[in-house]
Amino acid sequence: MQRTFQIPRRGWPARLEAIGFHFHSLDEHDVPQHVDDNTFVYWREDVAYRFTSEEIERIYAAALELNQRCLDAVEYVIARRDFARLGISPQMGEWIARSWERDDPTLYGRFDFTLDPQGVPKLYEYNADTPTSIIEASLAQWFWKEDVRPEADQFNSLHEALIARWRLLRAHYTDVGLLHFACQFESQEDVCNVEYLMDTAVQAGWSVKLIDMKDIGSDGRGQFIDLEGRTIELMFKLYPWEWMADSAYASDLLLDRCRWVEPPWKMVLSNKGILPILWECFPDHPNLLEASFDANRFAGRPHARKPLFSREGANVTLTTPNGVVSRGGEYGREGYVYQAYMPCPRFATPDGERFVTLGAWIVDDAPAGLCMREQSALIATNTSWCVPHFFTVD
Repeated sequence: MQRTFQIPRRGWPARLEAIGFHFHSLDEHDVPQHVDDNTFVYWREDVAYRFTSEEIERIYAAALELNQRCLDAVEYVIARRDFARLGISPQMGEWIARSWERDDPTLYGRFDFTLDPQGVPKLYEYNADTPTSIIEASLAQWFWKEDVRPEADQFNSLHEALIARWRLLRAHYTDVGLLHFACQFESQEDVCNVEYLMDTAVQAGWSVKLIDMKDIGSDGRGQFIDLEGRTIELMFKLYPWEWMADSAYASDLLLDRCRWVEPPWKMVLSNKGILPILWECFPDHPNLLEASFDANRFAGRPHARKPLFSREGANVTLTTPNGVVSRGGEYGREGYVYQAYMPCPRFATPDGERFVTLGAWIVDDAPAGLCMREQSALIATNTSWCVPHFFTVD
């Protein structure tokens, strides 16, 4: 893997906006910043990451393997009703079990990887419920490659895979007339991600409707409705399951009258508690980092402490050989997991060090793409840059 300098495309902001990527230059406060051909805030194309085909094959194989191991871990948790360690109530756990046992279909997810010194992918965590950066990973970097590196290839079949998966969901939910999509409208990033997913669903034959999460109501008997009073039969929500489980509508969820993408059983995989459970099930797996619910296991050793429900690096603490690095946030009351320390790949640049995290996308249980995030510190956050990639055939 090499970090390479690139010549930005002339008028790249307009090119991104033409494909629906309108949040390419938001700052850490979600305020759009003025940019030009050589100024970058979130998306950047003055650099790109270059891989060999062998490296891409290694990432693909790791994602394929870990997806299956994660499904095994869900079965392990449900068979033992081992929900308490994940901060999930027994009632919610039984609902999760019903969802799993009837094989409610999933859409997508994203593994976050680092690479060890030998180039072996190691799992940081699995964004299994509400992964974002989908429009960047799918359309934005593909059109960049076509414009800038047409002779190269890219690990990216996301667009086609999503359409194909929505077709399978259309065949599964034959009785559903309208597919609702929901997110928080105050987040431009969320809206753009959901609008892109809506477009892929429309191409797969769905009729769709976009609503704000705050505009979802309930009839008090477990049936959710939109502002026009239409029953929500099936909904994709870019909204965390743990927030839903802690909402005023939690009891309505348990009545199980609405169907969801992602399904309730994804609550097991979107929880950081899956990391020590994976290690219990598959100790010394080459693509896993040692993990535990017990902090004492890492006494005197470098490690990461992660809240069960943390997002975008919030409340993560790294105990490194060179000291402690941490980020603030609102998580942690739900409990923590502990994971062996493995730093991101690091690159020296004229502007300082850059650390990079690899995101391997899963659609329909198969790897479908790669996205790259880089930052100037060890912990990836919502202010990390999004950078395209390409690979060359050896």
